[in-house]
Amino acid sequence: MGITIQQLSVFLENREGRLDEVLAVLASNDVNIVALSLADTSDYGMLRMIVSDPNKGRAVLKENGITAMLTDVVALRVPHATGSLSKAMHQIVEGEVNIEYMYAFANGDDASAVLKTDDPARVVDILRGSGFDVWEAAEAYVSNVKI
Repeated sequence: MGITIQQLSVFLENREGRLDEVLAVLASNDVNIVALSLADTSDYGMLRMIVSDPNKGRAVLKENGITAMLTDVVALRVPHATGSLSKAMHQIVEGEVNIEYMYAFANGDDASAVLKTDDPARVVDILRGSGFDVWEAAEAYVSNVKI
């Protein structure tokens, strides 16, 4: 039972068509994107994705000349209600763990957040100990699951 999930990250040159190229490679190799975040600067973007098969995603991108890396992250499910995410973040702060970055979205009655922290195992313990639902790795990679 995995306590963290693997995030596929790609540095993208900030030029027309680069995102489409990455997405097309994944699609043509049956790698489903479950969640993603794209942040940019003037020169490059950072595409972070939870995909159905992170190892395959990384391999097919590499085969197509696209550098990608895998990072351990924690996926948290909270009720889609005002203050739910704040309560989870408060527990993490109280546990003295740093959140390096996060992306989140609502999906029906739930909201989900993907967290990159300096101590993922501790974050999982803190969240579960506080009654929060943390995704197992096996759940995250199922194509029809939305994190």
